[in-house]
Amino acid sequence: MVVSVSPSTVTVPRENPEGFVLLLDFLDARFPWIGRQEWVRRINASRVIQEDKTPFNISSPLIPGSKVLYYREVETEPLIPFKEEILFHNDHLIAACKPHFLPVVPSGPHVNETLLNRLKIRFSNPDIVPIHRLDRETAGVVLFSVEPETRGAFQHLFMEKKVKKTYEAVTRRPGTLPHLPSVIVNRIERGEPWFRNTIVPGRPNAETRLELVGADRDRAFFRLYPQTGKKHQLRLHLASLGFPIENDRCYPDLLPKQGDDWEHPLMLLSREVRFMDPIAGRERVFTSPRWVDPLSDC
Repeated sequence: MVVSVSPSTVTVPRENPEGFVLLLDFLDARFPWIGRQEWVRRINASRVIQEDKTPFNISSPLIPGSKVLYYREVETEPLIPFKEEILFHNDHLIAACKPHFLPVVPSGPHVNETLLNRLKIRFSNPDIVPIHRLDRETAGVVLFSVEPETRGAFQHLFMEKKVKKTYEAVTRRPGTLPHLPSVIVNRIERGEPWFRNTIVPGRPNAETRLELVGADRDRAFFRLYPQTGKKHQLRLHLASLGFPIENDRCYPDLLPKQGDDWEHPLMLLSREVRFMDPIAGRERVFTSPRWVDPLSDC
């Protein structure tokens, strides 16, 4: 059994329409794939704790708005044979270039092989937290807060949409290049199964600006500027145009589950993150060094 070295956090919603009384009831409903008896075992093993590190018990009441810390467990954990690159670090901020396949935070079978855990070990700092996220399959620039006192200042930049992000993608292409819009605006909601999203009618909540940079006979190279941050937004938007990202196993069609194929990563890169540093009072621009010539080197 592999147990995470650092706890994950789930926040209890302030509203409780299901009428849960016990924390155990909430956890069972929030994570149904784990199972109620497994939660009982973890609670009894003191692996579900409060913010002050006090363990919960199976009779602990559910407190709306509270944070619950829990240690993830898996039978075995796959090792990711790729290294991150540190682009910048100071007393407040770390900018790292994440490799494909490495999750930012614990998820699924990955509890310790994460970029977050590697940085905590590398810098001997348990207070490091990500300011934003990338999909496990996506490579590129990710920002981390180093210390709690200035964390809110950086988080507000994302909340107020003051961070400019540029992505690049290599896609499959149709035989004839169609006329493409410069902006995609639509509505994205959770699809089926639970880890996929889908485009649905309704009030827009997702927007991407895009630029077709180049193409060869089989593939196209896009530069993407997301204006919102919905899960899988760029993958969905390109697939909806008939340009699915190379090696995407989720969109437009869900392919059978298989192990990671190190030789064929999802061809999506967080190329650049740009913002005004609220602590230093200067512009920061962090750029991934990957993909010098995407259509020939990737």
